[in-house]
Amino acid sequence: MRVLVTGGQGYLGHAVCHALGAAGHQVAVLGRRTGVDVRDRGTVAEFVRGVRPDAVCHLAALTRARDSFADPLAFFDVNVGGTLNLLLALDRPVPFVLASSSIVYGGRQTGALGEDLPPNPESPYAASKVAAEQMVAAHAATGAVGGVILRCFNISGAVAGVGDADPTRIIPNVFRAITGELPHVTLNGDGSATRDFVHITDVAQAVTSAVDRARPGESQTYNIGSGTGTSMAAIIEAAEVVTGRRVPVKHNPPKPEPAHLIADIARARAGLDWEPRHSTPDRILNDAWAVWTAP
Repeated sequence: MRVLVTGGQGYLGHAVCHALGAAGHQVAVLGRRTGVDVRDRGTVAEFVRGVRPDAVCHLAALTRARDSFADPLAFFDVNVGGTLNLLLALDRPVPFVLASSSIVYGGRQTGALGEDLPPNPESPYAASKVAAEQMVAAHAATGAVGGVILRCFNISGAVAGVGDADPTRIIPNVFRAITGELPHVTLNGDGSATRDFVHITDVAQAVTSAVDRARPGESQTYNIGSGTGTSMAAIIEAAEVVTGRRVPVKHNPPKPEPAHLIADIARARAGLDWEPRHSTPDRILNDAWAVWTAP
């Protein structure tokens, strides 16, 4: 199967391309490094006609919620307009997998989050992902594509020599603090708030499974997480064990934030025949640290 992957040179895209190749698929990457911007409708259409994909994995997106308040139109342009351009470029029903985010649930929920909860976007970024999800679902209902929407939680870890370097995420910042690039890691309160960390290998496997299970005329939404919560303090403790080094920490006053945000992954287990086998804190940190310290 020829699979078109947008954003295939990014952190998640690299892992997805690796997993698709291992599953025997032929992969074509659409992205700026290949001279294609998802915002350019004509260029996207030309590229898609040339590839004639049997499936699309749409991973390209702007993803930083804080940045979206300063430039909301850019987020809608890329995340919504880019999705529209891809859908318009397709001339036959194919699987269309959209990488979305748990951010669509907002911060007012707590505990295990199920896919049937109504979205509550609290940033332009979150709103753009909700709009892209709705677009894919509406288009799938016409029979034009088989839509699968994957709401990914806190993607982490490393695979095939590529790890996460995003300075807005806790694990890269823990490593920066360990190596002296940062003076410390900052925690809100005592760091007891728990979040769902999922290994990038497991996310890539979920995307691959979604390609195989999408059906034209249908749209399914799945949470992709570990199904368990890990506190910020526990991440730091695990990092100290894995690296054998102390993590300097600065505690800020507590913030009004949900105590626990965890994915309910029962639907993904059943619908995708998928299991987050690599998503323990130790495995995530071991794999991430090995890449971080690689020569």
